[in-house]
Amino acid sequence: MSGNLPVIQTDNLSKIYHKNRTETVAALKGLNLTVQQGEIFGYLGPNGAGKTTTIRLLLDLIRPTGGKAMLFGENAHDNSIELHKRIGFLPAELNLWKNLSGSQVVNYIGKVRGGVDTHYLQTLTSRLQLDLNIRIRSYSTGNKRKLGLVLAMMNKPDLLILDEPTSGLDPLMQQTFNELMLDVQKEGRTVFLSSHMLGEVQTICDRVGILRGGELKAVETVSNLTHANFRWVTVRVREGVEAKQLSNLTGVSDVSAVDGGFKLRLSGDFDPLLRVLSPYYVQDIEVAEPTLEEMFLSFYGNNGQTQKERVS
Repeated sequence: MSGNLPVIQTDNLSKIYHKNRTETVAALKGLNLTVQQGEIFGYLGPNGAGKTTTIRLLLDLIRPTGGKAMLFGENAHDNSIELHKRIGFLPAELNLWKNLSGSQVVNYIGKVRGGVDTHYLQTLTSRLQLDLNIRIRSYSTGNKRKLGLVLAMMNKPDLLILDEPTSGLDPLMQQTFNELMLDVQKEGRTVFLSSHMLGEVQTICDRVGILRGGELKAVETVSNLTHANFRWVTVRVREGVEAKQLSNLTGVSDVSAVDGGFKLRLSGDFDPLLRVLSPYYVQDIEVAEPTLEEMFLSFYGNNGQTQKERVS
């Protein structure tokens, strides 16, 4: 991390849309967020949470109803033209000229930006396995996403803002994307990405924030979040097991019936559960990791307090 000014800093940033004369919708409510140089920051939330609204405000594509956004210590609105020269952006929905080839699009965007490092461009297209000679109309969804990544990255911007960057990429390309982002970080540059993919966030992000209903519910390091010590366990047995036999076990909670058995939340060791199940014929045990939002709720609780704060 650098001791310089934050790369991204928002102060009560808000956006309200008017549905009609009497109704309004708060797309973003008083966002206070700081992202430091060299971070890979994951910005998470369901559709409609306000992630894309935040990105549009940062890029001055829309104007805030209240508050402000600062990029590299400068007001995102007052200095947007100069700031955009330091930013690479990949939108969630990428609309390109269908009749042009990938190469023609790259050349055009490169001229607008004042030139492109040809060697780095070749490195990107090689690692992403992208053929620039094909017309955009013939690109698959995954190849369009790859081209969007190339356009965002090819000028080596100080800040990458990526909205659902791996959508449409196969698992191997997702791994390549992760490696590219870590390379960006090694060079001291910053990545701000919205994502709903837990694996992606766990692998490359330093910190994550979760947005729900236009409000930032929590910001935490990935290492802290992934220490949430619980799993979802689905047990299917041949004979009936009474729910109370499982509910009374240490570390077991949220027991619910499913077809042929039970689903439960397990914290700690499996041994107490296995001992209770030992007299029964167990057909199947399925273990699932919690979602990132469940990890947040485990760490912070529904009222936004940390576990430590709730105890004290």
